Amino acid sequence: MDYLRSFGSAAVSTLVQKSGLHLPFSLGAKVYSCETFWTLYDATKREAGSLVSVFQYDLTHPLNKSTILLARNSLHKLSTIRHPDVLRSIDVVETNSSICIMTERVRPLPLALSQSTSNGPRKREDWLIWGLHRISVALPFLNDSASSTHGNIRPNAIFITPSGEWKLGGFEVLSSPKDDLSVIYTMGGLVPDRMACAPPEVKKEGWSALKNVPISAADGYALGLLLHAVFNPTHPPPLTAQPPHPPLQVSSRGAIPSSVFPPFKKLLNPNPKSRMSPKNLLDIGMAESGGEGRGFFVNNRLVKVCAGLDGFTLSSESDKASLLCTLKESGSSFPPEFVSYRVLPCLASALEFGGASAATIVPLILQFGKNVAPDDYGLGSIIVAPLVKLFASADRGTRIALLDSLPDFAKKLDKKTVVDKIWPNLQTGFTDTVAVIREATVRAIVLLSPKLSDRILNNDLLRHLARLQSDPEATIRTNTCILIGRLGPSLGYNTKRKVLVPAFSMALRDSFVHARVAGVMAFMATAECFEMEDVAGKVVSAVVGATLDKEKLVRDQAFKAVELFVKRLEAHASTMPETASTEEGGEDLPARLPGAFTQAGLVNSATGAASALTGWAVSSLGKKLAPADMQTTISSTIDGSTLAPNLNGRASPLPLSSASPSVNPSRSKGLQLGGNKAPTSTLAAQLAEEVANEAGQSSSRLWNDDLIDIHADQGDWSAFESAPPTVESKFASTTDGLGFGLSLRASSPTPDEWGAMASSSRPASRSPDPWRTSHPSQISRTLSPQPRRSIAPSTLAPAFSPASSARSTPVSSPRPLPNAVDNALSTSMAGMSKEEKAAEMARRKEERRLRIEKLKEQKKNAAAAGKV
Repeated sequence: MDYLRSFGSAAVSTLVQKSGLHLPFSLGAKVYSCETFWTLYDATKREAGSLVSVFQYDLTHPLNKSTILLARNSLHKLSTIRHPDVLRSIDVVETNSSICIMTERVRPLPLALSQSTSNGPRKREDWLIWGLHRISVALPFLNDSASSTHGNIRPNAIFITPSGEWKLGGFEVLSSPKDDLSVIYTMGGLVPDRMACAPPEVKKEGWSALKNVPISAADGYALGLLLHAVFNPTHPPPLTAQPPHPPLQVSSRGAIPSSVFPPFKKLLNPNPKSRMSPKNLLDIGMAESGGEGRGFFVNNRLVKVCAGLDGFTLSSESDKASLLCTLKESGSSFPPEFVSYRVLPCLASALEFGGASAATIVPLILQFGKNVAPDDYGLGSIIVAPLVKLFASADRGTRIALLDSLPDFAKKLDKKTVVDKIWPNLQTGFTDTVAVIREATVRAIVLLSPKLSDRILNNDLLRHLARLQSDPEATIRTNTCILIGRLGPSLGYNTKRKVLVPAFSMALRDSFVHARVAGVMAFMATAECFEMEDVAGKVVSAVVGATLDKEKLVRDQAFKAVELFVKRLEAHASTMPETASTEEGGEDLPARLPGAFTQAGLVNSATGAASALTGWAVSSLGKKLAPADMQTTISSTIDGSTLAPNLNGRASPLPLSSASPSVNPSRSKGLQLGGNKAPTSTLAAQLAEEVANEAGQSSSRLWNDDLIDIHADQGDWSAFESAPPTVESKFASTTDGLGFGLSLRASSPTPDEWGAMASSSRPASRSPDPWRTSHPSQISRTLSPQPRRSIAPSTLAPAFSPASSARSTPVSSPRPLPNAVDNALSTSMAGMSKEEKAAEMARRKEERRLRIEKLKEQKKNAAAAGKV
């Protein structure tokens, strides 16, 4: 094949160089060298790119000098004679060096016969009889209508189209016998192997003997020889072709069908006047009445199908139904080329122009298209091109037939065809008034989505699907949800985050049970499309509601979905660090956490969670107390009130019960529901203050390092013996700030159920110095079912240090320096960022440290002065 292709390329160069013209075709490989001095090439038409054949006659070849008139006669006759069974000429290029005739794509009959041996006997016989029928139709046209004798009926003069149809060619000596100067008389002897198909009278008297016989006599005899050659290609010519022309015997029939053998003998009659003409052969073969040697053409399956296809548009409905039934039942037994190039184009044409029901023809087209070569299936060929045109049809029957059959040819469509030719027509189905069309259109998108552009997928298509989620038909809503789930992975990143969760959540609220199931399954199918933050914040919350659906089918699927997403969250959480804290001392935070809030202390029940919360409160309080303070007792009482242990860097203003002048912190019972003892109330207040501070009001941890140790200094603390005015703080934290049911708010003084506490008549005011002790606001618990409890503010008694209480003459210390920024502690930091809060606390810490150092220095100076 490479040799032939290179040879053909050389021929192209030679033709172009000699002619100097721009040929309307591009030559391909050489196919065949005909005995009638023509060379056949495969070619491609330049304008349309269609496949054609080129017959090239070299005028410069020495052996062709004497046959130039025969080549010109063939050129003339092919250009002027038009018949469906005659080789069709498309264009002619004639130069001083060559004659090129461009025709439809064909191949010579000898090549086709050698390739047809692979077919079964039945297929081959049907094809041969069909081919002889086409030649029997062409010859009467030439003999009667054109009043001409072909004079060269032989296998090399017959050509086969891609559909397997036989076309008559070889018009080198075609002429009218009535003309004394006709080519057949003057140059018939120049035809190569001229006597192979000549009748007995010509062999005996020469071509001039045809003047005295019927016009069809020579062609009838040659047709008989052709019939024998195609059925018995390996046999020699029959004995009757040689003198003395004995009658044919049954033994010489070979593979010729028994129904054809009687007329075959009449075609080879040595007497030209008694010889059967091609027209008579056609009439006998098409006769429907029974009898020996009759009806062999009309009963041929291929002949029947071709006759029905040629008049399909004008046939009655019963004839159309009969033909379509025959095609459906016997289509697999037809030659593949016949189905591909003869049946399919006719069916597509009938479908395009409304010749029959699309619901019947489209499945047949796709059934026959399975055997079509991939190159012939695609756009611009015999299958896809007609079907794509049908999408523009407004007929609903045609549209539904195309959509139902789409799985059979969707893979053959390319992206450009889908976007430019199918989608503009297909999208009208989303808004069709017939529900069947809308549902079929939704199902079709699954097959076409890989070939849709990103713009269509993320914009146009989703707008249609959003509208269909509210369709009156429940099945359409369900299929729409399923479609969105299948499209999820192919959508854009931003589109996934905006569309998927709302779409599936809408399906979960559908009244149709299967639509809700589809919504849950769509969440599961697109699990990989969600970010982990969206899974935790949106997906799980949307799916978990379906676990209490009224239908068990939905509930079971919802539990599976929740399990799936929880496992994904657990897997992702296992890869995260234990803490993201960047504060000072955050590296040892896990070591300082309460046991119930570490990995080993996870709880699995509500009771365990309540116990863990109680332990957390006690542990947190213990963490804030210095080791030295844990071992001391409260020994100073003034007017029946005592100061609570130092907590979080400040003295607690909550008074202790007068009945218990000394309380050990180790005996405190922490946060207990229903407690009414003063230590318990103190712990609750301290817990509320701690949570409020952690919510943004202040940071107690940053203040612990600056607390004054009353045992670390031997100086005089009498400067702190005067109590500051009572300050009523207003907490900004609410129940949301705590998160555990504690509500912190300022309220009017009311009797406290947690214990009797002393109160002061001193009006509430804000301390000018953040170092001075201030009262917390009223704290009320909202843990149901306990009633809300409030703590009345009280006035602190003057505080005494251990050192100053032992002196007989107290020495007053200088007053503290005024603070640079009054109300620093009361300034709200709720609007600050984390970094701003840290900077603010660091600044306050540094100011407090400087004031403490100043106070200590002043106290030492005062003590030294007292000794002197």
